[in-house]
Amino acid sequence: MPSAIPLEVQDPPAPAPGERPWLFAFLIAPDAVISLGLVSGALTFLLRNEGVNPERAADISALLVIPHAIYFLWGPLTDFWIRRRTWLVAASATSAATLLVAFHRPNLSSPLSVSLLFLTASLGVLAVAACGGMMGGLRSEVNRRRAGSFYQSGSLTIGAVAIFVVVAFSGRLPLGSVGWIVAAMIVLPSLAAFAAPAQPAVSDRTVRESFIHIGHEFRSTFLRWEAIPYTLLLASPCASGAMIGLLGELARDYGVTAKEVAWINGLGGALLTSAGALAASLIPVRARAPIAFLAAGMVNAATLGILAVGPMRPAVYIAGSVLYLSTVGAGYALFTAVLLEFLGDAGKSGSSRYAIINSLGNVPVIYMTALDGWGYARWGARGMPAADALITTCTCLLFMAHYVVNLRHGKSSVQ
Repeated sequence: MPSAIPLEVQDPPAPAPGERPWLFAFLIAPDAVISLGLVSGALTFLLRNEGVNPERAADISALLVIPHAIYFLWGPLTDFWIRRRTWLVAASATSAATLLVAFHRPNLSSPLSVSLLFLTASLGVLAVAACGGMMGGLRSEVNRRRAGSFYQSGSLTIGAVAIFVVVAFSGRLPLGSVGWIVAAMIVLPSLAAFAAPAQPAVSDRTVRESFIHIGHEFRSTFLRWEAIPYTLLLASPCASGAMIGLLGELARDYGVTAKEVAWINGLGGALLTSAGALAASLIPVRARAPIAFLAAGMVNAATLGILAVGPMRPAVYIAGSVLYLSTVGAGYALFTAVLLEFLGDAGKSGSSRYAIINSLGNVPVIYMTALDGWGYARWGARGMPAADALITTCTCLLFMAHYVVNLRHGKSSVQ
């Protein structure tokens, strides 16, 4: 098969009634509360309140991030035995239960509490796999794009709200009571799964037929020429968001106060990123997801140019950060759109294939963080955003040239 992707969808299908893509803003909530709200957000604050050494708290937080990197090992469970939406609710309930036990222990840093929190995170990522399989089951391309936007927007917003709620109540309520609040934030949104389309599992008469079916789906997704550009694109630095965690390091160089940093890179930043993800749903579906993703990546890189070439003043930092966070949110949503286009129909193994492909999204964050740090070490404060912007822009232009050249030769991909 040819490896090009056409720039436009010739006849984009109308939204299919009853698919309710907005539900994915709630269906991703269990993982958002656990991974963004607790593990990457409020956990170290809670541990510090208990007198835990910051180094030990960082080690615990790093340990609890691991399930997100390797969940493709058990995420495929959501393709079997029961419907994916049932898996999502069951995983949410069990993860909330293990979290409650951990929060009712004498302290969160004990080996047993950490083990329970690790189990909580491992169960929570089943919601991600289930969501992926459910989004892959949507028939309308319009609804797929919208689902990806709501999925990312909901994750970022709910994660930010969870951080705020946990930090706000931790000083007023016992830890066990805070645990009940967090557990409710995990379970209650997951009940929206019962309003989602049923998407009954593909049934085969024998185990052998089931594995043959799954093998065919894996081959049709990964063993084709189109898989190469899709894989490279998803692992590329385009809208990686690596600078999100580094913006705080630049604040002092631009004369920004701690209060402004807390707002821009805290709740305000999360809401900006969420708004950008939701805005991506307004991009016409006629433009192919990879092309829209590359365009968003180049706009996102241009916002870093403000920090790279503008005066090193607070106003420049604030303007650049606001624009960067908004556009990277759109990039996240379009990343999901590319992923779903690569995935194709969910079939019987949609959650399995989604988990594998989605893991590619962690790769550019790792290497771009290192490259951005190298840019700072070599060229100073301007070098960090400049390195990210330059690498991203060059990569996006190469991919865009690839698609345009192949289109001119009359090649196209067929899903």
